[in-house]
Amino acid sequence: MAQSEKMHANNGDRALFSPKETLSSLFPLRVEIQLRQMKQETLAMMTGFERYTKKTRRAVFLEEMGQVVPWGELCALIEPHYPKAGGGRPPVGVERMLRIYFLQQWFNLSDPGVEEALYDSAVMRSFVGIDLGCEPVPDETTVCKFRHLLEKHKVGGTMLMKVNLYLQSQGVRITTGTIVDATIIHAPSSTKNREEKRDPEMHQTKKGKQWYFGMKAHVGVDSKTKIIHTAVVTAANVADVSVLPELLHGEETRGWGDQAYRGQRAVIRECAPHAQDCTQRRYRYKYYVDELERAKNRTKSKVRSKVEHVFGVMKLKFGFVKVRYRGLKKNANRLFVTCALVNLFLLRKKLLRWATA
Repeated sequence: MAQSEKMHANNGDRALFSPKETLSSLFPLRVEIQLRQMKQETLAMMTGFERYTKKTRRAVFLEEMGQVVPWGELCALIEPHYPKAGGGRPPVGVERMLRIYFLQQWFNLSDPGVEEALYDSAVMRSFVGIDLGCEPVPDETTVCKFRHLLEKHKVGGTMLMKVNLYLQSQGVRITTGTIVDATIIHAPSSTKNREEKRDPEMHQTKKGKQWYFGMKAHVGVDSKTKIIHTAVVTAANVADVSVLPELLHGEETRGWGDQAYRGQRAVIRECAPHAQDCTQRRYRYKYYVDELERAKNRTKSKVRSKVEHVFGVMKLKFGFVKVRYRGLKKNANRLFVTCALVNLFLLRKKLLRWATA
């Protein structure tokens, strides 16, 4: 009796796992479909083994800028202030941190944002020289400390001068014509912060019928090469003409500007004795329009408009339309570095042609 029951149990076990049973009796239909759709991952899922690829505009941009930036000269400005290797953790290389800092300016990234972008973008990691298989990306605290180091020692203004000297050594010289202009960089006007007040170093100003709050970037641009040779940062309520003497290098033969600089012939002559006043004049009056003066202004605008190309790269290409930090000092350092990078960007094609010639 017991032997027959045991044989019956064994027959039941064999029937449970009989090969005649279909897959659908063991798994639900949805799971069966998912199992059939699963494919084995190929090496193309890993970066660098793709069969189909295309060089993106970001990759082309970083490749070009990596060739035209004078890394040796710029790193030499930072090395005297940079921490040296001692008993603690060895510091990250100066050039690597400078490349990360430039990525922040080119793509308008915050300290945490550039860290995440480096983890996300293989092109950016290749530009910086980071291999995630051997080392991590420098964290946001390291990036923040490096930025504070540049601000403390005012490296931004020195960097602009060094880049201009490098461009002159490459044959791009500052001529005797200067275009002066200013643009407003916006700042947050909200008081929803810890102090419950706006940035005291920023001010509001009215342009046309619109009010703006922030700072003002004044630049002096070469009329031929579009090089920014001088930059000054003030609050937004400072008049353009009050900074005019600081924007001229003194060897001009012509000075260009919009109607905000009209009537400053004596100031221009005092700063540059041989300079001719080519600023635009007033042509619209209450009851009539001076067509002759309007035609002269249109002719002058063909040269003066070159300064708008500089602001176009600064604001539209690099995204510097709004301040990121509180106070004029930190934002001024960022502006000077951005001006140096704008000069290199505008002349990158010419520098690359000369390098391959």
